[in-house]
Amino acid sequence: MSSTNIYKRLLSLLPQAPITTARVMLVFDDGTAHVATFGGGEARVRNPLGIEVGQPVYVQDSAVIGEAPELLEVLIEL
Repeated sequence: MSSTNIYKRLLSLLPQAPITTARVMLVFDDGTAHVATFGGGEARVRNPLGIEVGQPVYVQDSAVIGEAPELLEVLIEL
């Protein structure tokens, strides 16, 4: 008989926070960074990886979770 962790099953039903792409604008001494998203927003987030200024990053749940690739921005107008 296999046991099921009901709490883990419940957590799997909850929606996950979206991952956004941003660029690090400022790095602070307290381990946070000010980032600007490519959609025009700005936020102060945790920076546990110590990513430097100017680098594109992935942000989820108010924290930098990894480096993003340096890609060209393309604007398509309809």
